Amino acid sequence: MSSLSRELVFLILQFLDEEKFKETVHKLEQESAFYFNIKYFEEKVHAGEWDEVERYLSGFTKVDDNRYSMKIFFEIRKQKYLEALDRHDRAKAVDILVKDLKVFSTFNEELYKEITQLLTLENFRENEQLSKYGDTKSARSIMLIELKKLIEANPLFREKLVFPTLKASRLRTLINQSLNWQHQLCKNPRPNPDIKTLFTDHTCNPPNGARTSPVPVPLATVPKAGTTYPPLTGHPPFQPPPPAGPSLAGWMTNAAVSSSIQSAAVAASSMPVPPNQAISMMKRPTITDYQSAESEQLMKRLRPSGHGVDEATYPAPIPQPSWSLDDLPRTVACTLSQGSNVTSMDFHPSRQTLLLVGSANGEITLWEIGLRERLVSKPFKIWDMQACSTQFQSAVAKDSSMSINRVTWSPDGDLIGVAFTKHLIHLHAYQQPNETRQALEIEAHLGGVNDIAFSRPNKTLCVVTCGDDKLIKVWDMHGQKLFSFEGHEASVYSICPHHKETIQFIFSTSLDGKIKAWLYDNVGSRVDYDAPGKWCTTMLYSADGTRLFSCGTSKEGDSFLVEWNESEGSIKRTYSGFRKKPSGVVQGVVQFDTAQNHILAAGEDNQIKFWDVDNTNMLTCIDADGGLPGLPRLRFNKEGNLLAVTTVDNGFKILANSDGLRSLRAFGNRPFEAFRSPYEASAMKVSGAPVVAGISPNISRMDHLDRNSPAKPSPMLNGGDPSSRSIDIKPRISEEKPDKVKPWELMEILNTQQFRVVTMPQTPDQASKVVRLLYTNSGVGLLALGSNAIQRLWKWNRSDQNPTARATASIEPQLWQPNSGLVMTNDPGDTSPEESVPCIALSKNDSYVMSACGGKVSLFNMMTFKVMTTFMPPPPASTFLAFHPQDNNIIAIGMEDSTIHIYNVRVDEVRTKLKGHQKRITGLAFSNSLHVLVSSGADAQLCVWANDTWEKKKSVAIQMPAGKTPSGDTRVQFNSDQTCLLVVHETQLAIYDASKMERIYQWIPQGTLSAPISHASYSCNSQLVFAAFTDGNVAIFDAENLRLRCRIASSAYMSSTATNSNPPVYPYVVAAHPQEPNQFAVGLSDGSVKVMEPLESDGKWGTSAPADNGVANGRTPASSATSNPAADQNQR
Repeated sequence: MSSLSRELVFLILQFLDEEKFKETVHKLEQESAFYFNIKYFEEKVHAGEWDEVERYLSGFTKVDDNRYSMKIFFEIRKQKYLEALDRHDRAKAVDILVKDLKVFSTFNEELYKEITQLLTLENFRENEQLSKYGDTKSARSIMLIELKKLIEANPLFREKLVFPTLKASRLRTLINQSLNWQHQLCKNPRPNPDIKTLFTDHTCNPPNGARTSPVPVPLATVPKAGTTYPPLTGHPPFQPPPPAGPSLAGWMTNAAVSSSIQSAAVAASSMPVPPNQAISMMKRPTITDYQSAESEQLMKRLRPSGHGVDEATYPAPIPQPSWSLDDLPRTVACTLSQGSNVTSMDFHPSRQTLLLVGSANGEITLWEIGLRERLVSKPFKIWDMQACSTQFQSAVAKDSSMSINRVTWSPDGDLIGVAFTKHLIHLHAYQQPNETRQALEIEAHLGGVNDIAFSRPNKTLCVVTCGDDKLIKVWDMHGQKLFSFEGHEASVYSICPHHKETIQFIFSTSLDGKIKAWLYDNVGSRVDYDAPGKWCTTMLYSADGTRLFSCGTSKEGDSFLVEWNESEGSIKRTYSGFRKKPSGVVQGVVQFDTAQNHILAAGEDNQIKFWDVDNTNMLTCIDADGGLPGLPRLRFNKEGNLLAVTTVDNGFKILANSDGLRSLRAFGNRPFEAFRSPYEASAMKVSGAPVVAGISPNISRMDHLDRNSPAKPSPMLNGGDPSSRSIDIKPRISEEKPDKVKPWELMEILNTQQFRVVTMPQTPDQASKVVRLLYTNSGVGLLALGSNAIQRLWKWNRSDQNPTARATASIEPQLWQPNSGLVMTNDPGDTSPEESVPCIALSKNDSYVMSACGGKVSLFNMMTFKVMTTFMPPPPASTFLAFHPQDNNIIAIGMEDSTIHIYNVRVDEVRTKLKGHQKRITGLAFSNSLHVLVSSGADAQLCVWANDTWEKKKSVAIQMPAGKTPSGDTRVQFNSDQTCLLVVHETQLAIYDASKMERIYQWIPQGTLSAPISHASYSCNSQLVFAAFTDGNVAIFDAENLRLRCRIASSAYMSSTATNSNPPVYPYVVAAHPQEPNQFAVGLSDGSVKVMEPLESDGKWGTSAPADNGVANGRTPASSATSNPAADQNQR
């Protein structure tokens, strides 16, 4: 519903209230859900009219919408139940118990039983918790205080508790203005006209054909006692509002078909106003707010309490991150030559330096920016001409040239989508580091395919396309057309699939300047309004999906960059800084991108222009050392620290901020061969010297590079066959003599001055051993499960030294406990702590933690530490827990008896049991992109299960080093893009190709790190592996190839007493920070917990080793000081 339509409802509410239509007023409040009348709600609660209380509430929320709503309904029904008991009306109490309170038993069976037992008491006040219950009136008043707090905290009531400030009889005033305006337009206006209806427009009929002169007089024929309406001249001009489209939020939260009403825009003026200035607005039915399934589904299990609201977390303002111009990627890192005009670019969603480039000659290329190398190049070709239509074959016969309109990555980075200028789209499957294969060719549209994007309606990956044939189409991964959206009257220029909560939708723009929106159905467009400039427009959401922007160019050549107000369907702000073009001069269409939720960038006037999303004035502009076209194309990487921009000489430049420069420098220590494509017979053409010290665009081999001094780039060689798109380059790596080359040195940390470390404050109930360790997903807390079955939580407070309140090794956190003093203690069962296998899992929103220590699995509320429920009592005992990535209600539970239970929390039942291991389950990992569950056990086996049918797809035995028995706990963890699997065993670290379950690398304890491995984990960006050893050492490896970067000796973080103790103290578990890639924590066997980070001056844990220290599957490692002879022998 548009903002004007919404305001009309408020005017009607005011009118009904003034006319004393009391019941109708509250009915409209409830049905529209625009205004929650808290005064009316209080009146009904005080009166005990419970049916009306719930009916009125139902217009705004339902019982299971969120935790606040559940608490509201529970308090009301509990009060109704207690009042029935107080009247000794047992029959009514039983009816309320069965019909109204039974719904809460699903979430808290214990509480429901306790409420039921009140029926057995003569006076329910005999229950200790209800002993202070007074009379009915005071109880309702106390409850109302709680209800008002819950309503104010509930996001569904946000902006609905205050009625807008209006002048009295505002609707009558507007009608009077309209009538005066209609009378002003009469050809023969009569004085004191008699207006008898509002159903049709007013006109004056001249008596006996006579003509009278216009006389502006007040019209007072909308009677109301005691009201005098001002004359026409008493009102200032009432300007027509700008064309208002339908609410972007309204249609998204209601999938019903939209209807239209006509609303006239009026102006009081002596000049006649043509009636065609009426503005069409779309009206939406009642808006229903949907809650995020991920964050709210399991919250429906929240146990409502009969006293207090301590289980409802009230929202706190989110601190806005501070940033400066230094965060903008403005430094030219390198210039690369594509060989053909670059028409589209897109960075990989997880590999931040991998750039996909599409060209005007139809070629797609993968560039590894860190190495300045072209990994893959695919010239255009038609894969199956026979399957193409005769129209397409005819078009190709006339003109065989083929350009690319758009290239894009799928959300998981496994697929590449390419849209061509004639009919076709191509999908390529991508496998790291440099393999692609043909996946799908679709003749998608007649004419050009102007845009391509990926989306996930119903959690299934699909491809969305648009084209010159005025259509938007949705395709499945088999090339079958699922939907075809018709409604545009011109070629569709761009598409923007997105989702809000549970609603999936697509924005589209066409060359006539129309913006439309579609749900995945056959109903038609949900909105229809004009884009600024009314020509070519592109729409983008911010990285967090909360803000919508569009950028485009008019046919006159003027550019527009705006942010949309989704709740009103109107433009929220228009960004300034574009140059006014001479009339009729159109160079093309301006391109833009957004990054980090606070940066906008657009290319114009041979420059890149930057804006802060909250400020309409341009921040700055740069020319990137020149060479940019008039309207350069540009693309940020996901982290926003790199920016690719096209150049006039068929290439592109990479711009970086300080973080981006550091990430590019890191590639100076990476192996080149791992990225090299079979396509490359020679080094690729690279132009210009990079600004970044230490990076050469011409490095083809890294074997003899001095890693402690910058590599010096060679000058660009001219000439060569341009058709090959490559030129032989002989790099000049260093002018220093070989004897001056400094050898690579392993970073060894032996004392506390070499890094940052902080110890968590001790507690009276400190366990003898930390057996499980987790960071909270927000990164502000650390949760440790001890061998005594007690969980402890530490949190970092917000301060001047730590404004984000995130975990850091520079500041000591505080032990966090609720006011109740409760402690999260697990049920130990009948087993001793030494014999039990602990397990723990944290919800995505940090609201609850699930854990077990030999006994039943307990679900704890993280705010109150209360046990919300328990389940799965032994035997067998639970040994590992993992949440399903798409449904928090589904949990995979590894068991002591080697089975895996797929358990539905909501209905409290085991859906299926998976059998494939011989010993207890020690690890579980879900892959959302591969749709599998990987399990590991104490039998050193890996099993792969389909996560929809739960059928076993594969079983793999871990390859043990010579002389080692296949037993012991095995852990598994997917990397961030879910292409690789880390396997951890006391005898080895191993990296597996996740799709094939084939081992790629293996590292076996050796040398100073010869003790068994106790635990290991990927860093949050999956570029490092943190490993702990039973002799107290901690090691950091490159995740890509398991090369050792850094060793932290036990003496660096433990006291001499601890290092010399018997039995020795060592790190038992490792946890990686969810946002800081170089921060990790270790839980020690003496019950202490420590957080570690490199020095701020270092910024990272050492550098990569120059030669193989891991074993590549199927090949012999290069000999080095850190070679792995045991693994080498095992491979042979």
